This record gives sequence, C-alpha cells and structure tokens, in this order.
Amino acid sequence: MKLWEKDFEINKEIERFTVGRDRELDLYLAKYDVLGSMAHITMLESIGLLSADELSMLLTELKAIYEQAARGEFVIEEGIEDVHSQVELMLTRKLGDVGKKIHSGRSRNDQVLLDLKLFTRDRLKDIARLTVTLFHTLQRQSETYKDVLMPGYTHLQIAMPSSFGLWFGAYAESLVDDMMFLQAAFRMCNRNPLGSAAGYGSSFPLNRTMTTRLLGFDTLNYNVVYAQMGRGKMERNVAFALAGLAGTLAKLAYDACLFNSQNFGFVKLPNECTTGSSIMPHKKNPDVFELTRAKCNKLQALPQQIMMIMGNLPSGYFRDLQIIKEVFLPAFDELKDCLYMTNYIMERMEVNRHILDDEKYAPIFSVEKVNRLAASGVPFRDAYKQVGLEIEAGRFVPDKEVHHTHEGSIGNLCTEEIALQMHSVVEQFHFEQIEKAEQALLNS
Repeated sequence: MKLWEKDFEINKEIERFTVGRDRELDLYLAKYDVLGSMAHITMLESIGLLSADELSMLLTELKAIYEQAARGEFVIEEGIEDVHSQVELMLTRKLGDVGKKIHSGRSRNDQVLLDLKLFTRDRLKDIARLTVTLFHTLQRQSETYKDVLMPGYTHLQIAMPSSFGLWFGAYAESLVDDMMFLQAAFRMCNRNPLGSAAGYGSSFPLNRTMTTRLLGFDTLNYNVVYAQMGRGKMERNVAFALAGLAGTLAKLAYDACLFNSQNFGFVKLPNECTTGSSIMPHKKNPDVFELTRAKCNKLQALPQQIMMIMGNLPSGYFRDLQIIKEVFLPAFDELKDCLYMTNYIMERMEVNRHILDDEKYAPIFSVEKVNRLAASGVPFRDAYKQVGLEIEAGRFVPDKEVHHTHEGSIGNLCTEEIALQMHSVVEQFHFEQIEKAEQALLNS
C-alpha cells in the first residue's frame, strides 16, 4: 500500500531503491506519527471534517497503535512504504472508510516534519537529562578531589600545578556550554510544522494553533514554505549541538586513556570497565573510553554529512532529504550510550593522590617561585631569569604548597556558581509543558 498509489504498479527495483531503509528507520518515528495523527484529527473534528463519533473511534484505535509502538511491537509490513501508510492501513482495516479520513489537510511532507520534530525533542530530553547526570558526577568528583594536585600540561610538557578538582570541574563547566547549544537547538526544534502540508498550506480552514497547543509546542513554523525548508535545517542544527557535546566527551575520553596509562598513572579505571589481551596477561585496556572517543569523533562529523546531503537544494521538498534519516535518527542512541558509559566510569574512577611525590614534576612549581619573588618586589622578568638559571643549574628546590585564590583557580573552583549556570539552562527547556500536553492527548 502506498498513499499515492494509482492504477499502475511501480517497478520493483525502483521501489526497493526509493524506499531504501525507510521501513527500518520509520520504526523510530512510529509512536510520534501516531501522536501527531491524534492531534491532527482532534483539530479536524473541531473544524467539521470529522464527526465526534468518528473522532472517538479513531482516537481509540490510535491509542492502541501508540501502545503497540511504545512496547516496540509496531511493524511496517512488507509492501507498505512507510510508517504513515502503515498507520492509515491499520486504521482502515479496523474502521473502514473512517480510517481514510485522517489525511485530510496534510501531506506526508508535514507528517514526517512533525514526526522528526516530536522524535528529536524527545531524544534531546533524554540527552539533556543524561548530560545533567554526568555534570553532577563531575562536580562531585571535583569537590572530592579538589585538594589533590596533579601536573598541568601545555604542548604535552609539564607546565604548572593543576588539581583533580580543576580537571573534573573543567569538563563539568564544558557541559554547561554544551547544554546551552542543546537548548538553542531544542527551541528551534520545538515549533509546529503541521498544517504546512506539502509546503504550500491547505484550502481547509486548519486550526494550526490548536495542534500546536495539543502537542505542547512553544509556537508554530508560521510560513508554510519555510516549514518545509526547515527539513534538514532542523537536523543540522541539532547535529551541531550533539557534535559539541560529543567533542567534550571525546576529549574527556582521551584524557582518561592517557592518564590511565602506566607512563602517567594519574587515575585507575574500574577493573570491570576494562578488557584484557589474548596474549598479554597483565593488560587492562581502556576500551570503553577508546570506543567512546571513536563514536564521539564520528558524531562530530554528523553536521557535515547532513550539510552535504541538503546543501545544494532549492526550496521545496526533495527525496534527497530522506537520506538524512539514515545518519540522524541513530545518532541519539549512540550519544546516549556514550554519556551513560562515561558517567558510570567517572563515578568509579580512582585518583592517584601522590603523583607529585615524583621529583620529575618539581619544575611545575617554578612559576610559583617566580610569583613569590615578584610579590616581594623583584621585577617579574628578573625573577623569571633567576628561577630559570636555578633550574638549569640543578639548584631549584620546589615549594609544593600552592595558594591560588582567584575565581576558577585551584583554591576557588566556583563549583556553586557553575551549578547555578547549569540549573538556569535546564529550567529553560520546559520539558514539563511537553509531557503534560502529550499525556493530556493520550488521555483524551
């Protein structure tokens, strides 16, 4: 069954090529397609295109299909083109001609736009909540180990004193910026395209404000042409936000692999989070973080993939956009896995409290001595030269006490201030508004 089917059969190879992976990928969208249909037909009844009895019958069946999709039991049958066709077929089998009425005033174009937005905002909610969980883990570890010093590096050369408080806390604050980007993408996503049809609206007197409210959107994509132009653009914007978060995780994973190696010995990963070698019995490999690094580096390429697919398209719908699903829809589960695994290990990571007992790290305290001399009145450049000559002559004796007090330094991590920033960003998502609207629709 195809919603556009007429009185001829399409070549089977053409069908295979054009349908592509849509049957597989549309399973991601099934429950969102049903939710969108519930809002659409509720609106159709309000403008007289469905009777109250027809609406009631359709809603009952759609709720049953929604539950089936939520349980992972929804199937797109062989020969059925996509999720939209499958849902309409299931309704028609149960309700006859009434099932054929749900498509009035819409197109598969605005259906898939809507499905993608409902899917994306739901997955962004998951990503945001996992990110907040990791943020709090990093902040706790930052406070726990705030007094444990470690070497800081520039050019992979030992540089100045750092601390595990700073290291954990740096990644926590990085997640705040990532969440700001995520929130911007979420807000662009959370606008209703339903009613734009094929990109040129409908002669039916659709109430788009009503479907916006029923689905918990912030507002509409008002211009129907722009609503269609948003296909691909929304995915690209969200992909950039996912890529920013993936970049933070990739860097953290690299640090963890490096610091876990015997040549550094700064941290120890939980035994159950490492893997062994088939030939070397001593090995405990940081495979989880290596795979996280690779997966996140792949995710950082996602915006470019989407841009290359949509980059040379004029306004209007084109089948090219179907291919974006293949790279976009699975990306959320991959990032969710990486967030979960990273949080699991960071919670259990053991820290070496005695790194700086090794004399090879003594030079990192040279700047501390330069600053003390400068504070006592010695010109900074003279103090720099004096300490440099001591190091060259092997006469430098470090004082391993550090006294950093300014905001964001070893002695003043500003953990609470960073937590307030994160709280402010999270509050602006308004997930509760969406959850309330969706629940009301499902209970209608």
